[in-house]
Amino acid sequence: MTLSTQFITMLAMIGMGSFFGAALDTYNRFLQRTRRKKWFVFINDLLFWLLQALIIFYVLFLVNKGEIRFFIFIALLCGFAAYQSLVKQLYLRLLELAVSMFVATYKFTIKTIQMLIIKPLQSLFLLVISIIVMIGRGLFSLVKYVFKALTFIVKTLWWPSRGLLFFFWKLMPKNIKKIVEKLYNKMAGIIHRLKKIVISIKNKWKNRKE
Repeated sequence: MTLSTQFITMLAMIGMGSFFGAALDTYNRFLQRTRRKKWFVFINDLLFWLLQALIIFYVLFLVNKGEIRFFIFIALLCGFAAYQSLVKQLYLRLLELAVSMFVATYKFTIKTIQMLIIKPLQSLFLLVISIIVMIGRGLFSLVKYVFKALTFIVKTLWWPSRGLLFFFWKLMPKNIKKIVEKLYNKMAGIIHRLKKIVISIKNKWKNRKE
């Protein structure tokens, strides 16, 4: 390893030490250990340390083909110490500011979506439902009124027409009367049978439920 390579390696490891310090503070900020279960913290810690080791080794591989020397660990410690003493407080403030800005932007976006999209859609939906209900009530009232009117008309016309029908019935020939009576009796018998079938089905269904 040449002197220039050693120098570049040392600078890279100092930078990686500082990067590791910033990554560790960021990780602790978002992990919130006191609110997490121990097994969850353990798994995340293990993954974090593995990831940092891989990143450092990758940078080392790019700089000097992955040769490990004792001064590399010294450089990492120096970079970490430099971060802790010089940059940590500033970085934490910037991190909190970034988190606050992100949260504020997120809340503003959610409120904007609610005001411009969700609430108008809710109002439109309620308006459509109200219109449908009003139309349904109007149609129901109209049908009810028409039914009452037809019932009144039928009742009004039934009594005069009843006498006329009875009069025409008497004027009909006997053979036609017999045919009509036979048809009436057949229809009455069919209806009576259907009633029996329906009643038997209902009874069987009730017995099954019990």
